[in-house]
Amino acid sequence: MSGRVNGPGPRTDPLRTDAGSDPVRTAADPPNRAAPFVSRTVFAAAHVVADPFADSTPDGPATIDWDTTLAFRHHLWSNGLGVAEAMDTAQRGMGLDWASAAELIRRSAAEAVAVGGRIACGVGTDQLGGSSASLADIKAAYEEQLSLVEGTGAQAIVMASRHLAAAATGPDAYAEMYGHLLRQAAEPVILHWLGPTFDPALEGYWGSSDLDTATDTFLQIITEQPAKVDGVKVSLLDADREIQLRRRLPDGVRCYTGDDFHYPELIAGDELGYSDALLGIFDPLASLAADAVRLLDSGDTAAFRKRLDPTVTLSRHLFQTPTRYYKTGVVLLAWLAGHQSHFTMVGGLQSARSLPHLKRAYELADGLDLFPDPDLAKFRMRQLESVLGGRGA
Repeated sequence: MSGRVNGPGPRTDPLRTDAGSDPVRTAADPPNRAAPFVSRTVFAAAHVVADPFADSTPDGPATIDWDTTLAFRHHLWSNGLGVAEAMDTAQRGMGLDWASAAELIRRSAAEAVAVGGRIACGVGTDQLGGSSASLADIKAAYEEQLSLVEGTGAQAIVMASRHLAAAATGPDAYAEMYGHLLRQAAEPVILHWLGPTFDPALEGYWGSSDLDTATDTFLQIITEQPAKVDGVKVSLLDADREIQLRRRLPDGVRCYTGDDFHYPELIAGDELGYSDALLGIFDPLASLAADAVRLLDSGDTAAFRKRLDPTVTLSRHLFQTPTRYYKTGVVLLAWLAGHQSHFTMVGGLQSARSLPHLKRAYELADGLDLFPDPDLAKFRMRQLESVLGGRGA
């Protein structure tokens, strides 16, 4: 499923630069950034665009189309969204190696400065490679990445570490590691709890497979240094647990929902509070999600829900088991929407979902009017089916 699949002949749409080019905005021609939201802080975790002509292999270094990757960040900023960079959606740990992630952080952070866009970047331990490492090496790896991110001026998102999950013998190891990192951080960070549904290697994170016990450890780490924690991103796909957690957070610590199954209700909130957002699904939903949040800014929660609730069926489809392969659907929709000229992913991950799955994603997205040029999207989906041996859309 590799290679470049282009659209039909000349047509008119707002992203075209001339009648013969693909409708992809370059980083050199960024749109203006929309005014920030006032009711919620909202990040979209952004995908990366592979270089389809690179001679690469699934286990080799990632090869990235930098212009198109950065152009997509400008698309997110143009809608008023913050960019969550070098996260799971960018295939971190699933094709995006640390050297490429580091370059992505540097480039995206520089673009954010240029346009005044908000950006937060993932800090992990993936430069260690392999599946095991000592706690000392894990600490040094975290420190290296934290220094890099803060050196760019971006906010740090301290991600869950597969190495720490393998090396830690209990809650104390997590408390010591995260306590040290929070003391090292120059500015408040976002702590990320990514559940095993997204990454099976993170089973038992925070020192226990019992989520109540794990939550207590997580909260203890936060309450010991709340001034160093801007917020927590929770990706457990359990709305009730997220609500319980956010009600226990210290004052001033945000809860950024990472729940791609229940985000409308969690962002809308209740009489006791709400979640901000840091979501992979807001990559393909950027414009629609921005419109919805502006309704929330105006105080119209019902209109917000009416706008965003219908997107949940698409999100649940993209994030269905095995959830970690949701990136394939995200990139498919970016291609169909004209944000990139091909459907190729780093590590060959475009093959991670079946044709019926991809076709259903197209149908659901089309039903939400997500495509600026529906004819282009239909043409590309037909072409993909033809390439894969289908009968056409």
